[in-house]
Amino acid sequence: MRRLLTSLLIAAALVNSAPAFAMQTVPAGNRHAEQPDIPGASVRRTKGTKSSFDLKYEKVHELLATDRELMGKIRKVSSAYGINPIHVVGAIVGEHTYNVDAYDRLQAYYVKAASYAGESFRFAYDGENVDDFVARPQFAQCKGKSDSYTLWTCREDVWESDFRGKTVGGESFPNNRFSAVFFQPFYAGQTFGLGQVNPLTALMLSDLVTRVSGYPKLNEKNAGDVYKAIMDPDISLAFVAASIRRSIDDYKEIAGMDISGNPGLTATLYNVGNSRQRAAALAAKNRSSGATVWPEENYYGWLINDKLDELKGLL
Repeated sequence: MRRLLTSLLIAAALVNSAPAFAMQTVPAGNRHAEQPDIPGASVRRTKGTKSSFDLKYEKVHELLATDRELMGKIRKVSSAYGINPIHVVGAIVGEHTYNVDAYDRLQAYYVKAASYAGESFRFAYDGENVDDFVARPQFAQCKGKSDSYTLWTCREDVWESDFRGKTVGGESFPNNRFSAVFFQPFYAGQTFGLGQVNPLTALMLSDLVTRVSGYPKLNEKNAGDVYKAIMDPDISLAFVAASIRRSIDDYKEIAGMDISGNPGLTATLYNVGNSRQRAAALAAKNRSSGATVWPEENYYGWLINDKLDELKGLL
């Protein structure tokens, strides 16, 4: 039922975003006067490292301010994907402020990426490879989708509607996200690399990254290649930019809103994901409302807009 509702929302939004649909530009800045609550897990994780969000922000800001090579790469990849580099800066700053500590130098990420080369592990749950899992009949509707983004989005929707928290054929499945169940072979909540890219996100964006940046297409059958890609700073940056490009396009095509002038919103979507579904929900809300309903930033995006002048100074 959830999958059907999501599909109907997206279809309705696309119909209503025909040429006659007026594109609206989302205003700059935050909709919230004060920062929304930061999740407890992020607070506990930061306290556990005897750090603070202010210290972590300063650390990643220092990395970006002093690493000219990294900033050059950010500007270059942003140009390739047709986005303002402030969006990539915002995503990196948000991840390393609230989720992980920044390495002191870019070189540390290359060393970490090399450690995954040749590793033997797989994407699976309870002994079943994800490749076998998505061959189940429930995923039949996804077979005709050749683009990696629509293919894996479809599979994620099927997981949500048909498997998450349910017992299917006598087998119980966790009440957790598709990415958490099948795409985290080491530990829960894992994301890696400079952009803290999730393996499922990398698979979704693989076609776009291959088309724009020329990197080899990723395959769920080769988990080692996926992790090497998201750990390598050069390739990881391409996935960060691709994710932001996809979010901007989803909101234009589905919700009829241009969010490209609001880095706090693109940072929010980078943090929470599912831009296609969120754009559809926003479009539905606007159709039923008498006034324009703007997308709102979360705690992560709020920081980026709040620090925007300071972050722009890095460019």
